[in-house]
Amino acid sequence: MTTSFFVTAEWLAEHRIENEVQVIDARLLPPGQELVRDIQAEYLAGHLPDAPFFNIETLSDHTSPYPHMMPRAESFAVAMRELGISSDKHLVVYDEGNLFSAPRAWWMLRAFGVTQVSILAGGLQGWKQAGLPLATGEVSLPEGEFDAQYDADLVRRVTDVLLMSHEGTAQIVDARPANRFHGEVDEPRPGLHRGHIPNSLNVPWNELVVDGQLKPAAELTAIFQHHGVDLAKPVVASCGSGVTAVVLILALTTLGVADVKLYDGSWGEWGSRDDLPIQTSV
Repeated sequence: MTTSFFVTAEWLAEHRIENEVQVIDARLLPPGQELVRDIQAEYLAGHLPDAPFFNIETLSDHTSPYPHMMPRAESFAVAMRELGISSDKHLVVYDEGNLFSAPRAWWMLRAFGVTQVSILAGGLQGWKQAGLPLATGEVSLPEGEFDAQYDADLVRRVTDVLLMSHEGTAQIVDARPANRFHGEVDEPRPGLHRGHIPNSLNVPWNELVVDGQLKPAAELTAIFQHHGVDLAKPVVASCGSGVTAVVLILALTTLGVADVKLYDGSWGEWGSRDDLPIQTSV
């Protein structure tokens, strides 16, 4: 394992029946795939036993025009209790096995005050490859005990990021693929401009991942350095909608970078506006 943020399928198979360990399915489709796939149906067709579906789309703030914005603490706590999730347990989150969305669930739970959250290395795919059992259908658990205490300091807003872009007080690091960052292709979400936040850096999130977990620390360090990120300076992570940016946060936290925040609006907000500066490479 790269860090203590991950647990193996073997560890989870041994410990999941313990009362203090709880498993959570946090699969999410990349934008555009919802037209051809039904993630809810896929969850019902096979998930880890007793793992409720942590639906990042549903758990977002639907009063915001931007995707995947953090909900209010009270709303999140109610949703967690209804799912049967308790904040005092050791929560283990997983996704399909690509490390696409599990880090976002990991980060959300930590942001709302859960102290023990791990990610299943290899996700659902790794669990299947290990020959471990799956369950089907809905999961119905007793109501959980969840006390949400939101740490607002983990998030930066558009006005903060605009100032950082102008003054260079923190590094803005974008997790989107390079062709989207450089404005060479359209965004998968309609209505967004091409390009990136001026003076931001690009570290595509999937460069940091192998087999559903982070690459070794030395490789992570080399990747960030290759893309011009100074690990001794503050970082604000961004992406398309605040999901894969957390892969950067997970990797940077693994490397001991303490001052790492999330621009939750990300390009879904910045790229939708006509009053903000945009850079492209084409």
